[in-house]
Amino acid sequence: MSSADPNYTDANYKEERRNKRPYLFYSATRALCSKCLLVCDAKELVEDGKVYLWKRCLQHGPERVLLSDDVDYFKLCREVYLKPPEQVEQYNTGVKYGCPYDCGICPDHEQHGCVSLVEVTDHCNLRCPTCFASSGPERQTVRSMEQIEAMLDRVVANEGTAEVVQISGGEPTTHPQFFDILDACRQRPIKHLMVNTNGLRIAREQGFAERLAQYQPGFEIYLQFDGLTDEITQDLRGADLTEIKYKAIERLNEVGLSTTLVATLKRDVNDHAIGQIIEFAAKQPAVRGVTLQPIHDSGRNEDFNPDANRFPLSEVRRRLVEQFPTFTAADVLPVPCNPDSIAMAYALRGEGDEHSTLTPLTRYIPPEVLLDAGGNTIVYEGDKPLLGAAMKQIFETFSTSHGPEGAGNALRDLLCCLPQVEAMPNLGYERVFRIIIMAFLDKHTLDLRSVRKSCVHVPSRDGSKMIPLDTYNIFYRDEPERQHLQQLRQITTTGLRKTQTYGAV
Repeated sequence: MSSADPNYTDANYKEERRNKRPYLFYSATRALCSKCLLVCDAKELVEDGKVYLWKRCLQHGPERVLLSDDVDYFKLCREVYLKPPEQVEQYNTGVKYGCPYDCGICPDHEQHGCVSLVEVTDHCNLRCPTCFASSGPERQTVRSMEQIEAMLDRVVANEGTAEVVQISGGEPTTHPQFFDILDACRQRPIKHLMVNTNGLRIAREQGFAERLAQYQPGFEIYLQFDGLTDEITQDLRGADLTEIKYKAIERLNEVGLSTTLVATLKRDVNDHAIGQIIEFAAKQPAVRGVTLQPIHDSGRNEDFNPDANRFPLSEVRRRLVEQFPTFTAADVLPVPCNPDSIAMAYALRGEGDEHSTLTPLTRYIPPEVLLDAGGNTIVYEGDKPLLGAAMKQIFETFSTSHGPEGAGNALRDLLCCLPQVEAMPNLGYERVFRIIIMAFLDKHTLDLRSVRKSCVHVPSRDGSKMIPLDTYNIFYRDEPERQHLQQLRQITTTGLRKTQTYGAV
């Protein structure tokens, strides 16, 4: 239509001339400037099949961070896999400076701690180039038993009965009172206890694995395992560790001690090895699953480039199904307590000699049960009692708050909701295999909506409060971070901050 046409109007002219931005606006939020760590305005944008976090600091200008390379999965997390937030038994701080400067847990936080991470030492017998705790042999500080007991008491005070407690560090097995710490945990209402370890002591010390096995049931080893070659361990851990890892797993198999293999994923280092790790894990009788943690910018992170090395959860999910096609994308589901940051897949092992054969859980779930989630994610009642019960059980099953035994029970309960699935009387926890993708937030990716659902919490060293791990790493871990936090709080209180003017984002 041209301006000579008698039907041409000013509206037509404006429509032709109006500029359009090259993206879809999804939502507005608040995020961190990665340079000064002040909270700034941000928005989530969909462009070229990817989702970005755009943010603008008044002092340092705009930033763009990749959140997801799969728009459909991103929307699945935001719009479908949701459930009412579950709260802590008691809050530890008030709201004074605003999120994320009040941790924790304050009344504005939306999720209790599915996993409580208790760091008992800064010391480690390795000095990994990649370590969000910045641990190493040079760091000699260990928590006293009095401190550790106070930290455990804080976990229980916040959680009531704590679902999962993970003893970590540093390398926790180097603590001089390591077994006293495990005993102290057993004296408290903790459903499932884990030890986060590099496995060196398990591999090298005769009888160590046997002593650990005495803490079963409800006990698990969370074993650092980044791949099957020394090139991988040399890059991520600074040493050739493959044979030591194999030896540790051999001993864990011998004593039948439940184990999860935990891989830190770094682009162009071990992102090709996801399928190999899962295939190896499935062959180990004691291994109950694999956790994949894409690298994030916290602590010691040598040669990390946030633009080149960013590895979003959605890409890990896609690589997983490409490299281990036993699973499809539909098998790897968001975890409702924190769907932005955690995805999970369950499989059933074969019996006996077929234990390495995996059958994904979703093969047992009718499509209408999964599809029903789209219209009825929160309210389970209604005119579809079977689907409602199954969907509720799916949400309870896909949770980080289970150890192997709890996962086995939840899975059995879920299958009982589905009458077309034959009874499985032999479905013990040893037949459950679980894959978790856990993507932690850092100063680049953290936004206030997402961090409020953080469900991995850390007790402060004095036992006075619980802090989400994502904010703990940025603001609360060591003295330099805490000093900078005080400066940020002062700026927040006084409103004194430098500003500049920037163009549109």
